[in-house]
Amino acid sequence: MINISNRLKKISEYVDRNSKVADIGTDHGFVPAFLVSNNISDYVVCSDISFSSLKKSVELVKKLNYSDKIFPRLGSGLEVVEDGEVDTVIIAGMGGNLIVDLLHKEISKVKNLKKLILQPMQGQEFLRKYLYCTGYEILDENIVYEDEKFFEIIVVKYTGIRTEVNEIYYEIPKLMYERKENILKLFLENKIKYNKSIIKILKEGSNTDRVLNRISKLESKNKSYEELLWNMM
Repeated sequence: MINISNRLKKISEYVDRNSKVADIGTDHGFVPAFLVSNNISDYVVCSDISFSSLKKSVELVKKLNYSDKIFPRLGSGLEVVEDGEVDTVIIAGMGGNLIVDLLHKEISKVKNLKKLILQPMQGQEFLRKYLYCTGYEILDENIVYEDEKFFEIIVVKYTGIRTEVNEIYYEIPKLMYERKENILKLFLENKIKYNKSIIKILKEGSNTDRVLNRISKLESKNKSYEELLWNMM
């Protein structure tokens, strides 16, 4: 049995049984190994742009004798799979901007996927704006708190139908807000606390127009977060 972090386990839970999967940026190959060992999938392409990272996956596949079920490939994004070869794609541990670049570059393949499971490490706002504005349906969203960090997971499918939402939902998972999930309250409280710490530092510095403008934007964001929190009571 493969032991993986709670973040990777939650990502794996979104993979439907018997799916054909590509794990992009697989690094050690833990997710593919977990999917196979738990009989969730018997066909997983694991890829990485780094030879040294992919080598770790190759070694794990050999160790577990999964060479007939996990297929390591060197390359960037969805270029490592043929159109229609897989129905589910995982892209985790990258920045939101890079994820957008990878999706946009291979949009013809993306359109044929049943599901994409995305876990951006930063740039979540940029990624969500892209998803809403370019025709993706957000199927589910989740947050995992681990190692004193909040990790956001966004599960989507391309439909070609753009969705108009309040811009606050580029930053905040809308579906979790609608479900009034407790971890989202902690997530919002953490954002408010962080912004207040930045505001405090800025107020101790010079009062240039640029600084005052940033303070105003942060205070406005906190007001929006506080309103969301209030509505979740």
